Amino acid sequence: MKHKNEVLRSRKLLSSVLIGFIVSLGLICVYYGSSFAPGLPSAGGEGGGDDGMDPLFGSFVPSDDDFEDLFEDQEHNPDVPKSIPVCDMKFSELIPCLDRNLIYQLKWKPNLLLMEHYERHCPPPERRYNCLIPPPIGYKIPIRWPVSRDEVWKANIPHTHLAQEKSDQNWMVVNGEKINFPGGGTHFHDGADKYIAALARMLKFPSDKLNNGGNIRNVLDVGCGVASFGAYLLPFNIITMSLAPNDVHENQIQFALERGIPSTLGVLGTKRLPYPSRSFELAHCSRCRIDWLQRDGILLLELDRLLRPGGYFVYSSPEAYAHDEANRRVWNAMSDLLRRMCWKIVSKKDQSVIWAKPMSNSCYLKRDLGIQPPLCSSDDNPDASWNVPMKACITPYSAKMHKEKGSGLVPWPQRLTAAPPRLEELRISSEEYQEDTEIWHFRVIEYWKQMKSVIQKNSFRNIMDMKSNLGGFAAALKEKDVWVMNVAPVNESSKLNIIYDRGLIGTVHDWCESFSTYPRTYDLLHAWTVFTEIEERGCSAEDLLIEMDRMLRPDGFVIVRDKPSVINYIRKFLTALQWDGWLSEVEPRVDSLSSREERVLIARKKWGEGSATM
Repeated sequence: MKHKNEVLRSRKLLSSVLIGFIVSLGLICVYYGSSFAPGLPSAGGEGGGDDGMDPLFGSFVPSDDDFEDLFEDQEHNPDVPKSIPVCDMKFSELIPCLDRNLIYQLKWKPNLLLMEHYERHCPPPERRYNCLIPPPIGYKIPIRWPVSRDEVWKANIPHTHLAQEKSDQNWMVVNGEKINFPGGGTHFHDGADKYIAALARMLKFPSDKLNNGGNIRNVLDVGCGVASFGAYLLPFNIITMSLAPNDVHENQIQFALERGIPSTLGVLGTKRLPYPSRSFELAHCSRCRIDWLQRDGILLLELDRLLRPGGYFVYSSPEAYAHDEANRRVWNAMSDLLRRMCWKIVSKKDQSVIWAKPMSNSCYLKRDLGIQPPLCSSDDNPDASWNVPMKACITPYSAKMHKEKGSGLVPWPQRLTAAPPRLEELRISSEEYQEDTEIWHFRVIEYWKQMKSVIQKNSFRNIMDMKSNLGGFAAALKEKDVWVMNVAPVNESSKLNIIYDRGLIGTVHDWCESFSTYPRTYDLLHAWTVFTEIEERGCSAEDLLIEMDRMLRPDGFVIVRDKPSVINYIRKFLTALQWDGWLSEVEPRVDSLSSREERVLIARKKWGEGSATM
């Protein structure tokens, strides 16, 4: 009996201990779960909301009072990176989505005849380069505009192959520590300025000026070389999207951007160029080595999509003037195709011919039944341009444009601020458009006030607006000697129509991927709510920060305008990115474009001894 009682007492004691342990474990779980579990409100949150949670990753974000402690306690805080590794020097010119080595390594099989190997092929997530791209040995802060139009530091782009290959065409000349650009090209050895004046005379424009009183503003130069054609159009207030692939003419676009000339990497291959329809008044090809007759003329039909009503195509190539049998055969076939596309020759002289696109649908409607190329179907969206295959069809005008016989745009510079006709397609009123312009004018003034103590008159030349909206940021910079690459995120691609109608240039892009440019090509990056948007799509903020660093020149600036939690998150990375050369953070005035509370962070990329990218 005594033994039985002892056993019962032992069981009761064990039960009490187990119950106590379970209760204690439960209390611990409740405490830590309510404090740190992703998706649960932090202690002190009101009304069961998610205040204090980092929307990027669902982890706890400290208050502003605690945030400085993070920087002081990096050693014990795994969320704060002490540094980001620097890539091997062999990657100093890496363009992740145009890396042909990756194509071969992953055993992709692009069609070389169709130039697919020059199109975008982005690495899968596991093959991304999570490191900072170093500049070449001896890199110097770029020569500033306008001097940079004619010379750059050789150390910054240590390639001289083009100077030798094109020595008879005056593309570029190596001169000690510098590379000079005399302004020549394949079909204008004596200088782009003389060539441009000759084209204006062919078109009988007033005073031999190709801008035609402001009616020609946006130009597309395909196969642009080092972009001297676009460089010498700038004095006429003509802005050119100079386009060339990353091909055997090594680094031609890198030279163009180093010079401060608007340009980008791209190719007429299998996909539409990332621009909306009716974006350019003039397209130019100076011996651009493009087979315009391939695939039923699909490349000429892509130019047709991009040209405005009455737009010009300037073609300077042996097919236009040589009399040998091979060139005559190409010329006859090309002339027949363009006639069926309703283009007409408006001038032909010496080594150049200029065609003009029709002003309305009248010619298309008069063509014989079944004639090729056909008109595009009514369900085709001519403005869709991100990863959209080219189509071998003619894009007809809308009923309204057919009736008006033109784009309805006023001349430059009035078109920068006048409400463009395509606002109606986006259901944006002229009043909303004008308000947007005024707000960005004020915002840009405030940005420059913040940076006043650390910038000079010529600190900026190449600028990117990573979410351009209606182009208000770029329009506010009209008095400064800069150009802006306006980027429309894929979910807002239709707004790029307005960018081009304002006489600005830009491109569609998905910020979950790398941008098609060389490293170190922009002096200033402006990111308004870009991080919030990619976070909502589940993309990596760290990847975007590293990509921005790749594009940004040493001594360059970033302006991030976003909600406070995003700014707090980005601040964690500034030291690791070496973006702490100069910092400013303010809470801006609330305006009608502020969908929520915003903060503005301006940071400068360090340059000098000890920088991460040295």
